[in-house]
Amino acid sequence: MLETARYLLGYPGSSGFGSNSTAELVIAACPDLTSITAIVTGATSGIGEETARVLATKGARLVLPARRLAAAAEARRRIAAAVPGADVIILKLDLSSLRSVRRFVARFLSLNLPLHLLVNNAGRFPQSHALSANGVEMTFATNYLGHFLLTKLLLEKMVETATESGVEGRIVNVTSNIHGWFSGDPVRYLHDLNQKNVAYDATKAYALSKLAMVLHARELAKRLKRMGAKVTANCVHPGVVKTRLTRDKEGISTDLAFFLASKLIKSVSQAAATTCYVAAHPQLAGVSGRYFIDCNEAAPSKLAADEREAARLWLVSEAIVSGGAAFLSRRLGPDMPPI
Repeated sequence: MLETARYLLGYPGSSGFGSNSTAELVIAACPDLTSITAIVTGATSGIGEETARVLATKGARLVLPARRLAAAAEARRRIAAAVPGADVIILKLDLSSLRSVRRFVARFLSLNLPLHLLVNNAGRFPQSHALSANGVEMTFATNYLGHFLLTKLLLEKMVETATESGVEGRIVNVTSNIHGWFSGDPVRYLHDLNQKNVAYDATKAYALSKLAMVLHARELAKRLKRMGAKVTANCVHPGVVKTRLTRDKEGISTDLAFFLASKLIKSVSQAAATTCYVAAHPQLAGVSGRYFIDCNEAAPSKLAADEREAARLWLVSEAIVSGGAAFLSRRLGPDMPPI
């Protein structure tokens, strides 16, 4: 009850920001970003576009990957109208396709740009079961696995940039507190989804993908620390906001749910605040492997904090991006034991 009251009142936490803080308020307290190159996925609308726009107000060069280049071009036009002189590059990327991820990274690296900031923001919430071209359940493939491979392939460039520039690199995974709704064995459930061994539950599949994003940031932070890299990895819950993420659930029930929860819903600018805080605020220098809500550190679910599960998911993800879901199934089978 106390936490709900704090949220509704917008009471600031130790960071000085709270649920009512906007991305522009947060970025005002951040240093100039004219030397920064940032990749922001899912920036053609909603929280991603607002995150990109606000980073541009501080001078950041933006790279916007998108499945539909026409939508990315429109987002670039809107950002340029709001921030004259904004440097915005658009490149094609379908996160559900591992081949597309590899092609995007090759194209980006060919530009010979530095890379300081990677915001893994894109997400989908489809209501029907589908498999990606790689045989992976589509929600997991788009929301998590594509970002896993994207981060993996860009990591060397980020470490190199941080070393040469002296500027700390930051990786921000946008997740959701819905990750706490998932219980059970994530790897077993993913295998069952891929094999269609369970009735499809769209919300549980979405929760799994967001749990994976938290576990990824935790394990990535450990690996970066062991490397001695000047790059951090954290994850954020933006809050409840009605964006195009719910486009597959439009209708009376969705509208009614948002109306009843209207006092808890954030504006898009408020929802982008935590991402911008973790991406750019000097208070977060050297902070890694953490989970943030309303611009303040919070505790993820017990499963999301399990270091063994984070390491296990990492190895499974490596196997899938190397050999595909079918390879993983043949090698490990449905009864894969814990690591």
